[in-house]
Amino acid sequence: MPVTTDDSETRRLVDLAAGGNGEAWTQLYNSHQARLRSMVAVRMDRRLRGRIDPSDVLQEACIVASKHIAEYAADPSMPFYLWLRWITGQRLLDQHRRHLGAQARGVNRELSLYHGAFPEATTADLAAHLLGRLSTPSSGAMRIEQKIRLQEALNSLEPIDREILALRHFEELSNGEAAQVLGLDKSAASKRYARALVRLKDVLMSLPGSQDWMP
Repeated sequence: MPVTTDDSETRRLVDLAAGGNGEAWTQLYNSHQARLRSMVAVRMDRRLRGRIDPSDVLQEACIVASKHIAEYAADPSMPFYLWLRWITGQRLLDQHRRHLGAQARGVNRELSLYHGAFPEATTADLAAHLLGRLSTPSSGAMRIEQKIRLQEALNSLEPIDREILALRHFEELSNGEAAQVLGLDKSAASKRYARALVRLKDVLMSLPGSQDWMP
């Protein structure tokens, strides 16, 4: 039986888009584009920045998804946004393979957020995005020290807790969406997110500017 938590308007637009209504497809895709861009930003290997533009990944994903929307509508096994996210993630993973091949990431203070997730993101990527949200400018030396402290804090978390931080705090997934991505029930996902935030806040709140954006 189809499993979806989409509202009636999303299901209506999906059905219209599956029938070839281009306006419905544009409305559907545009309503999720910002979150997809956030996912690409946090999961794109930093060695690809400057080689490819996130907009190219999103455009390619849009084209692929539009070609398969009828298949999705016939069997919506996940919410529409998570389906779009999966397709976009696969396109980004293709770019990683195309440009980086079998190159391994460095392991010095840099761990995977969550083994098995796609595309793979690391504590270095997440730390960089955390620092990017700090409002107070820092010297180069201070930024390096802050990043090291953040990475060490992230490395101390369990992989699934690092991943749920990325899903909830950066990709802006709801608790239900994050739970489905990770294969957890909603209660377990909520508890993991809260626990990870508490542990990470102890480090973040000591950094200049962190009080302005931490939840």
